[in-house]
Amino acid sequence: MSAGAGAWALAGCRQGGEPGAAGAPAEFHGGTAYQVPPKGHFNLMDGVTDAILGDHFYLDLILAPGAMYRWKEKKWEPMLLEKWKVDEAARTFTCTLRSGLRWSDGKPITSKDAVTTFWCLRIMRNSLWDYLDDVRAPDERTIVLTMKKPSTVVERYVLRQHLHADATYGPWARRAQRLFGSGKDLDSPEGGKLNEEFQAFRPERAVVSGPFDYEYDTITNAQLTLVKNPKGYAADRISFDKVIVFNGETPTITPLVLAKRLDYATHGFPVATEKQLTKKGVRIIRPPVYSGPALLFNLARLGEFADPAARQALAHAIDRDLNGKVSLASSGRGVRYLAGFSDNLVPEWMPEADRGRLNAYEFDQDKAAGLLTKAGWRRQGKRWLTPQGRAAEYEIIFPAEYADWSASGQDAARQLSRFGIRVTPRGVTESQQPIDVDKGNFSLAIQSWGTSDHPHPHFAFVQDLFVHNIPVAANQGGKGMAFPLRQSTKVRGQVDLQRLVIQAGEGLDEAAQRATVSTLGLAFNELLPMIPLFERYGNNPALEGVRVTAWPPDSDPLLQNSPYADNFTIMLMYAGRLRPAKGTR
Repeated sequence: MSAGAGAWALAGCRQGGEPGAAGAPAEFHGGTAYQVPPKGHFNLMDGVTDAILGDHFYLDLILAPGAMYRWKEKKWEPMLLEKWKVDEAARTFTCTLRSGLRWSDGKPITSKDAVTTFWCLRIMRNSLWDYLDDVRAPDERTIVLTMKKPSTVVERYVLRQHLHADATYGPWARRAQRLFGSGKDLDSPEGGKLNEEFQAFRPERAVVSGPFDYEYDTITNAQLTLVKNPKGYAADRISFDKVIVFNGETPTITPLVLAKRLDYATHGFPVATEKQLTKKGVRIIRPPVYSGPALLFNLARLGEFADPAARQALAHAIDRDLNGKVSLASSGRGVRYLAGFSDNLVPEWMPEADRGRLNAYEFDQDKAAGLLTKAGWRRQGKRWLTPQGRAAEYEIIFPAEYADWSASGQDAARQLSRFGIRVTPRGVTESQQPIDVDKGNFSLAIQSWGTSDHPHPHFAFVQDLFVHNIPVAANQGGKGMAFPLRQSTKVRGQVDLQRLVIQAGEGLDEAAQRATVSTLGLAFNELLPMIPLFERYGNNPALEGVRVTAWPPDSDPLLQNSPYADNFTIMLMYAGRLRPAKGTR
């Protein structure tokens, strides 16, 4: 559990003969969607919606994490935290901050900032608190988290966490401590008020720890600029002086990529765009994403899908391979196992005997018809009627700006309509669509299954069963899918899925965790609270020789990292391995 000496500690500073050395600022150009002020804001705490870059990997350049993970090699690169350890007997996870760290306002970064951060996460119903009893700071550099039970996933939650300044968030943390110390929780009127007020909190500026900060006065609808924060962690190791982030989802970003105005992007580019990029000589990197789009049901509104057989029928009715192909060509691969986490990881976590029990839900509309009939549905001509005798007609919503998810939703609507269940597709702006899902303002929806956060399946099941469902959708005042987490199954009898998701991360014995993960995988496969459609692989354009020299070869293990969590481009910057092209601005 202790951190070793990371490769970054050996990374050199900028050498001469590069753009920055010649006096011209070296720029890196990227892109993602963000909201401009006043809707966009600088409350960067996890889970608060509409924070500018708050849910994007560029935030790692603004608020440096405790550490970042190398997925293939299964090891951590220490950043703000220099070491950590678990004491199983004491049930503690203890971390030590590096010495000499400073916030952008000049104040030292201390353990008080960490304690404040973790208490504010509790206001946001962060799943870390399913494992914690307390957090304390015995001295200025030491953080001690007391666990309910020792857990391997606490390491991931803590090390990847961005710390936030007590100067900004301290009063909120103290309110949280008083609330929970009085025996109340977020379901109490006082807790609900605290959660609501905290989400409405709007700091004028962020106090940051990373090598870059926002250039606040130049943020526009078109782009924003991140400028060097000389006090920030590793600022002297990163060779770029500025990071320009162009605003937009795939339709807006595509012409910029084709014009070679972007160096790197992780959008889901359509097949035609990828072909154009290849013709222009732009390199395409295809990292595994470990997740993808799924079909979600609003069970509070659609009682006809309460029977798992009806959801299983739709899994047979949709050709998932086709859905992936029309969305992303070779970067969209129909889900094989439907176990709730990445097909890449299922063999590692589920024994062969249990994998053999997983239903593949092959494309077979005759089987789909049989299952619907079993669930009380009936055909009328070419149309299906629900058990209540109503024509099966639904709307499916998806983030309009996500080209791959839009294509997936439209294709699912076409396939189901041809099968006799009329589905009308509708795009909703990407910032609003997940809120509508959480509030229950939908019938069918496309949202994520699995996760890019970490290879441990616990995190995938948090996404599948908590994020757009009862436990976390409560932050938006709704129930999301409204899928009850106490269920009866054929494979494992009565199951408490909420408890099993937490249990999957408990303890330090990975063999015991595998048994729980296997139970979750089997239960998910039978119940299908959502239907995973395809597993996404990146089709990330990486422009070489214009503003950036080159990315490592595809064989580099770092390129097996999920692009949406421990992003390899960000890690290469921190390591000093991604460098400006010579003679460019």
